[in-house]
Amino acid sequence: MTCTEFLALLDDLIDDTVTAEIRAEIEHHMHKCEHCEVIFNTTRKTIEIYRSHEIFDLPPGLRERLHAAIMARCKKGC
Repeated sequence: MTCTEFLALLDDLIDDTVTAEIRAEIEHHMHKCEHCEVIFNTTRKTIEIYRSHEIFDLPPGLRERLHAAIMARCKKGC
């Protein structure tokens, strides 16, 4: 399995709609590919946080720096 094939199956993997055979191939690929493993774990965790409706307050300094960085990037053209 390639990383491109992995990415094409990521939604189905997260939705748990892949066959056992495909799941085994994906898991084998993730054991060899740290990049895809990170993508899977990060995507899954992001969805879990979104679904839980948890609100995370950022420290004031971090919030201001993040906002300034986003605005600076948008002014340059995203």
